[in-house]
Amino acid sequence: MSLNTSDAFQFGTLIQQVINGLSLGSVYALIAVGYSLVYSILLFSNFAHGGFLVIGGYVCYYLLNSLGLNIWLASVGALVGAGLSAVFVERVAYKPIRERTPVTLYMLIASMGMSIVIENIFVVTIGGRFRALPPVIPTRSVDILGMATTSAFDLLSLATSIAFLIGLQIFLSKTKWGLAIRAASYNLRTAGLMGVNVNRLISIVFFVAGLLAAIGGIFLSVRYTLYPQLGAITTKAFVAAVIGGLGSLPGAVVGSIILGLAEMLAAGFLSSQFRDLIVFGLLIATLIVRPTGLFGKSVGEKV
Repeated sequence: MSLNTSDAFQFGTLIQQVINGLSLGSVYALIAVGYSLVYSILLFSNFAHGGFLVIGGYVCYYLLNSLGLNIWLASVGALVGAGLSAVFVERVAYKPIRERTPVTLYMLIASMGMSIVIENIFVVTIGGRFRALPPVIPTRSVDILGMATTSAFDLLSLATSIAFLIGLQIFLSKTKWGLAIRAASYNLRTAGLMGVNVNRLISIVFFVAGLLAAIGGIFLSVRYTLYPQLGAITTKAFVAAVIGGLGSLPGAVVGSIILGLAEMLAAGFLSSQFRDLIVFGLLIATLIVRPTGLFGKSVGEKV
């Protein structure tokens, strides 16, 4: 039985929006995993995480435009720059607090302050205007089996995100520091007593989280343009981490995919005005039905 024109159009739209949702969700996943990594070790949500995304985007922008580097070198520079910035913020803002008190609420408050500081540094130094990255990432249309079209950018961002998430899984499961991070996620003090350099481990976690945020920053800069407040979009990645279960890396990925699909399907079949309504509606529903998220578990303070 063949589909009529209307059904074929609806089916094509569905495929297109699913691919777009997977692409957006995979970028959210990179950011949400960074949230969950930090939370799994220190039990606080680092709201300065969006600042690292912005740093990655601006470093990539200026390496492309001012130094004329290709996208590969500019991306490496952005990843390293954002990772080192995350380590610097941890050493300056969070380390003095965690060495004085086990109460993670103070680090949460400090992270809110650092988010505003990073945003305003960009506003004061380079201005708040919107900037577009040079057309170095392909955005042409790609036909999918004659049934739908999508953007090469969406396919590339999806493939890149999957590659980095697989790389993170290999790092956590096959390396010495990955094993130490998994041990510290159960009990940071015990990991320290077993000989793990806790300060170095936390720096590695923040570097990895900043690096992953920078990848999201590059792709989101292409999707939405670059500006100092772009980091606010990490709120949705945080929502995805909460839905999946804070501290759970698989949960962060699953929650991000759910959120990306929900956003794009709402935009495709209802209206783009429903996107935020659905996102935060899912957050409220999750907190009511399962406060720990899909894969999360109740934990106490790590001291």
